[in-house]
Amino acid sequence: MNYKLVKDTIQLLEQFEIEMQEKGQHTCDIKDFKHWIANSFREEVSIQEPYWEGKEKGRTPESAINTLIVHMNRYAKTYSKSAIHNSDFSTQEEFIYLINLRAFGAMTKMELIKRNIQDKPVGMQIINRLMNQGWVEQRDSETDKRSKIIHITKKGLQSLDKQMDKIRQATKIVTGDLTHPEKMELIRLLNKLDHFHQPIFSQNIDSAELLERVADGNLSVKNKIQ
Repeated sequence: MNYKLVKDTIQLLEQFEIEMQEKGQHTCDIKDFKHWIANSFREEVSIQEPYWEGKEKGRTPESAINTLIVHMNRYAKTYSKSAIHNSDFSTQEEFIYLINLRAFGAMTKMELIKRNIQDKPVGMQIINRLMNQGWVEQRDSETDKRSKIIHITKKGLQSLDKQMDKIRQATKIVTGDLTHPEKMELIRLLNKLDHFHQPIFSQNIDSAELLERVADGNLSVKNKIQ
C-alpha cells in the first residue's frame, strides 16, 4: 500500500474540512469534496491572460468584464426584440415572467419580481400588463391575505408557446459559437457572480449608500459563497 498517498489524502481531507467549517458548511459529502478539489486544481493551473481592449493602457480586468457584460445584455435584448416581433409581447420581460410562472408555478407578485431581479415599481408594471392581456390571473394567498398569488392562464400558455420557437432560437444565438465545455464553465462563473450579488440585491439598499455598504460588508458576503 502506498502509505504516502494515504497520508496526503488524509491531509487533503483535513484541509477541505477546515475550509468548509470556516464557511459555515458543517455537513459535506463526497460530491462537495470533488468540487473542492476541482476548484482548487483549477485555481492552481496557470491560465494565460487574454487580451482586452485598453489593457496596454492599464485598463483593469474588472472594467473589461463590466463592459462586456453590458454588451452581452444589449446583444441579448436585440435578439429578444426580434423574437417577439409581430407578436402580442411588448418586451422581453413579459415572456420571461411567463416562462418563470410556467417553470416554477404560481407565486406572489414580489417573489416573481425578485426572481427577475427588478425593482418593485417596474415589476408591478410588467405584471399589470400581463393581467391586462389575460395572460396571468391573481388570487388571495391562503397563508397571507395581504399577498396576491399569480399564475399563468391558458391564454398565457398559448401566447408563450406560439413564440417559444423564436425565443429558443434567440437564446441559442446569444451563446454564439461557444463549445459545450465553454458553456458549462460560463454557467459556473455566472452562477458564482449571481450568488455573490443576489443577497446584496435582496436587501433593497438605497442607491445613495449602496456602494459604501457593499464595500464595508464585502468580506461577510464572500464568506457565504461556496
